[in-house]
Parts: sequence; structure tokens; C-alpha cells
Amino acid sequence: MELPVVFMLLLLCSSAAYAKTSKSPILSPTPAPAPAPEYVNLTELLTVAGPFHTFLNYLESTKVLETFQDQANKTEEGITIFVPTDSAFSSLKKPSLSNLTADQLKSLILFHALPHYYSLSDFKNLSQSSPIPTFAGGQYTLNFTDVSGTVHLSSGWTDTKVSSSVLSTDPVAIYQVNKVLLPEAIFGTDIPPTPAPAPAPETAPAADAPTADGTHGLSSPGSSPGKSSSYRIISWGIWGHFVLAVSAVLVLFL
Repeated sequence: MELPVVFMLLLLCSSAAYAKTSKSPILSPTPAPAPAPEYVNLTELLTVAGPFHTFLNYLESTKVLETFQDQANKTEEGITIFVPTDSAFSSLKKPSLSNLTADQLKSLILFHALPHYYSLSDFKNLSQSSPIPTFAGGQYTLNFTDVSGTVHLSSGWTDTKVSSSVLSTDPVAIYQVNKVLLPEAIFGTDIPPTPAPAPAPETAPAADAPTADGTHGLSSPGSSPGKSSSYRIISWGIWGHFVLAVSAVLVLFL
């Protein structure tokens, strides 16, 4: 009876000692989930960033805002938007946007965006691939050129440039332009020529302005009536004195 008890005690002691000396496995920490990308609110951006109220109104009335919003927040491609200022719309006389159909107006607004995010530095390479398709698709394309770091856009009817960067953080780029982009797919290819600038008016020299010969403008003997009259008066005075002198001499000898 004593031997089995002693054996059991020894077995329990050895098990306890092994449990103390054995190391528990080290578990690697679970990586924290990646933060969700910040939601881009285009309405808030365009309202606060600048004078873009007219373009924003068109975005909302044509339902294009939802399309751009989804592209910005639900795709990996991102979006690039060219936003005309309010003055760009107010200065647009011909062609008029009021004559467009609902589908044409929607296509025109879609024409102001590219279905991909492009930083300003990307346009140098993008200019070599022009024309570039826009969100409107099909024949709605834009041509880009990079001139010393300034991005120029051409739609056939419109030539403008990026005047300001409103936002350029992947996946959304918003750039300000000073003209409304008018596509040839809507307005045709019969583009009126750009009128030549009016010549600068010539400025007449001031009456007392010195000329190259040291005299004053409009005061030469042949062109100044005041001076010519004085000259004639002096000439008649000299002849008068001469005649009187001759008469006096003749009287003396006679």
C-alpha cells in the first residue's frame, strides 16, 4: 500500500515541476484593421472651395453629382473634375446652354470629368496620349498640353487652362478652369474663328510735348496760326518803318 502512494506523490510532483518550467506559446498580435478612406463630399467641397455654385447646380439638376460621388468613394480609379467658375458661365453668350436638351446638358456636365485620378504632374505624360476620353464617353474627348508646368485643355470650342488646384488627393482631383468646356459632339465642328483683338488706340501727343528736334508739338512756324500771325505783324511793322525812313530822307533833299 505504501509503494503505490509514494509513486503517485512522485508523479504529481514531477508533473507540477514540468508545468512550471514549460513556457506558454507566444501569440502574435492581430494586426489592426486598415482605416477606412475618408468620405469625399463633393457638395461640401464645391460650396466652400470657391465660386462654383452654377456648376454645382448643374451637377444636382442633372443627377451627375451622384455619378461623380460614387466614382470618388466606391472605386479604386478615382476621379478628376474640371470645375468652371461662376463667371465662366455668366460670360458664356454663344452657344447658349439654354437651348440644350436634358440629355445634352447631362453629357456636357459629364464632359468636365475624367474617370481616373490625375495629379498635376501626371498631365505631362497624359498630353502625349491626347485625346483623352471623358466621363461622357464616346466622342467626348479632351486634348491636354503641358506648357512649363501649366496644364492647358482644348475641346475644339474651348481653350483654357487649369488656374487653380482645389483638391488633389488620391482618389479625387478637382481643378478650377475659367471657361466652360464645350464639346464638339454637341456643338459640331463648325467652330467660329476667334476674333482678332482690337488694335490699341493711338494716343495723340500733347500740345506742349517736346519733339525730337527740341521744339514743342503742334507749334512749328508752318502749323501754328498764332505764331504765323505774329510773324506777319512783325514783317508789316518793319516795312512800315522802312517806308517812313525813306520818306524822311526824300523830304530833307527836296
